[in-house]
Amino acid sequence: MQSRMKNPAAIIPNAMQAILALKAATEKGDVPAKTLELAHLRASQINGCGLCVDMGAKSAKKAGETDERLFAVAAWRDAPYFTDSERAALALTEAVTRLSDRADPVPDDIWEEAARHYDERALSALILSIATTNVFNRLNVTTRQIAGSWG
Repeated sequence: MQSRMKNPAAIIPNAMQAILALKAATEKGDVPAKTLELAHLRASQINGCGLCVDMGAKSAKKAGETDERLFAVAAWRDAPYFTDSERAALALTEAVTRLSDRADPVPDDIWEEAARHYDERALSALILSIATTNVFNRLNVTTRQIAGSWG
């Protein structure tokens, strides 16, 4: 396997720093780190970003996540390991990541369940975190970045 080119954010001056600054800002938004890690992993799975799945699983482990939960995140609806607030975050992650899959991409029931668990500040952090993951996924998938090649 070989990537097509370097990650574009590593080529354009200040691009990677801007994306990483946004990621760092989301970590100050009152969402548990483990929840952000689960959301990152789930979006990366959906988008088929091997590099982000690899890095995300390693990062989640460093944050104290268990193998059991990491192995089950793709099937979170059917696994008993997640809290109601994590389930709400994962549902929102899937909806935001799959915007073109339905006429109402983020339906009211998904939004309302997320809003039941997260205040406006936390929702903002969660949405920005999901969007940042999707940026990384799109850059990495398009240029075929190789899992294990970063960090």
